Amino acid sequence: MFSVDDVRAQFPILTDRSIDDARLVYLDSGNTSQKPRRVIEAMSAFMESTYAPINRSSYRLAGEATEAYEGARVAVARLINAPSPDEIVFTKNATEAVNLIAASWGRTNLGEGDVVVLTEMEHHANIVPWQMLAAERGVEIRWIPLTSDGQLDLTDLDRHLDGAKVLAFTAMSNVLGTLPPTERLCAAAHDAGALAVVDACQYVPHNVTDVQAWGADLVAFSSHKMCGPSGIGMLWGRMELLDAMPPFLGGGNMIDTVSFDGFTTAPVPAKFEAGTPPIVEAVGLTAAVEFLEELGMANVRRHEMDLTRYALDTLNARFGDDITIYGPTNVEVRGGVFSFAFRDLHPHDVSQVLDQSNVCVRAGHHCAKPLMKTLGVHSTTRASVYLYNDEGDIDALADGLDGASDIFGF
Repeated sequence: MFSVDDVRAQFPILTDRSIDDARLVYLDSGNTSQKPRRVIEAMSAFMESTYAPINRSSYRLAGEATEAYEGARVAVARLINAPSPDEIVFTKNATEAVNLIAASWGRTNLGEGDVVVLTEMEHHANIVPWQMLAAERGVEIRWIPLTSDGQLDLTDLDRHLDGAKVLAFTAMSNVLGTLPPTERLCAAAHDAGALAVVDACQYVPHNVTDVQAWGADLVAFSSHKMCGPSGIGMLWGRMELLDAMPPFLGGGNMIDTVSFDGFTTAPVPAKFEAGTPPIVEAVGLTAAVEFLEELGMANVRRHEMDLTRYALDTLNARFGDDITIYGPTNVEVRGGVFSFAFRDLHPHDVSQVLDQSNVCVRAGHHCAKPLMKTLGVHSTTRASVYLYNDEGDIDALADGLDGASDIFGF
């Protein structure tokens, strides 16, 4: 296991930034993670010494930049155990990656009456692209419901998948922290003749990821949640699928030839990377992957399980019936995301009061309005932990909630 103090020391914003002479307690990594010094320095050094356009220029500096950009593909493939770096497509973010899947594979393969299966815990990014396709093509969307403790109710999974062409689901809920049985779901999708599409945004930063062991077909995730920069996301897909999919965007870098009569595309992954890519961001992503690999993703997961257990025990013991924490109680099947209702206070009020103690949490529907409806709430307060958090941060959260009680007269 790693030392949290040593890890935190590598994040300038957590060591150098204070507000009103108090330290920052950052509990919003479910939205975006903070960046270690090595990521910041790698991007800065690249811009100072190596920045150049990639692929199309033959001078030495451009060759170095191209090598750095393609090195990020190698690093990401290694992190998720992809068979080949060429199966890693860089996008603007994970939302664009899912839109790419729905627009490219979906428009090619789905039509009137075809079925896409989603779950009630999905992020809008894994709902709206399919709903857009449904409105355009007459596709039917089915929903896998939840159990009372926030896990997927798989009792009727075979019925939901009967005749389906796609099962698209999150590997970890950004609201409940729930970790669905990814391998089982991918196998069930294939047994039904459906494609298995996995939103791994919340999973990859916190767990050992093996897309081959999952048996997934297409997987989307994002740099900014895993200590890397924003502006770059990833789509992994089986090469035979990517080869068969038409391009998503047209323009420079994704072409082989262009004539007055038409065009042909470059091979995967360039086929899906039109225009000038996020070169600097790819360099930062490589540094983030190397940082995570040095810590060990199994160690990250163990640390977060311990911290999740401490948080559940501490908050429930301290506040009892005054707090409702949504999602499973078993830390084996959940990650370090805690969406909760506190007394009768509005989540935004809770968030603002916590901010007075420099405790950063999220308030709102968390881009999961259908799930909010299932939970019977309009919004929640959400705290989410990562590798730089410790028990002291959880204690600060609890103390801040006590402060909310004082302010609002409970």
